[in-house]
Amino acid sequence: MAPPGANALSGYSQSYVNDFSGSSLPAGWYTYDGVPGGDPGAQWNSSHVVVGGGLLQLNTWQDPAFNNEWVAGGLCQCGVARTYGAYFVRSRVTGAGPTNVELLWPSGPSWPPEVDFNETNGSAGATSASNIWAISGSSRSQVQSFLTIDMTQWHTWGVIWTASSITYTVDGRVWGTVSVPSEIPNQPMTLDLQQQTWCSSGFACPSAPQSMQIDWVAEYSAN
Repeated sequence: MAPPGANALSGYSQSYVNDFSGSSLPAGWYTYDGVPGGDPGAQWNSSHVVVGGGLLQLNTWQDPAFNNEWVAGGLCQCGVARTYGAYFVRSRVTGAGPTNVELLWPSGPSWPPEVDFNETNGSAGATSASNIWAISGSSRSQVQSFLTIDMTQWHTWGVIWTASSITYTVDGRVWGTVSVPSEIPNQPMTLDLQQQTWCSSGFACPSAPQSMQIDWVAEYSAN
């Protein structure tokens, strides 16, 4: 499926679109390297992010360069931070194992907020969405939605973020909403696409190499 047109979303104008037709990352995207925060048993490396054949691929495998640990791929559109807008990602996973996440992450130094609009939690048959707006000690203030769906098939995942609501969509259908204004982020955020393993915690640990494949990304700003 081709990326949507410039006027595909009523009330919005297309601000960015990319179908990863080249052989290298487009400008504005940056890969992850190192240990994820809060997960000392995992590892990211830029060599696990590949562009080719019309796809962006994030690949998790046991990497000999890291003592055969499970190493994953991740990246952010860190060169493009926006407050409010609509984001759509056409993607699939090859199988269960790592958690695969499409999310909005704050561009500033503070966290939360965080908006995960497609997070598999290691599954190939379900996903979730989470809006995290506050944290106190080990307790998070968050609201979640859950969906049973075949993640190995191609789907278009979306999040429409306004000052008063967050709307989660899949293939053009709404499957979750947040409508309490005090819970809605109001600061610049970036689009991040990532895999992550939690093998040291006995969670989202692969048994075979897996990939998250992204066909295209499209973004819109409200008129």
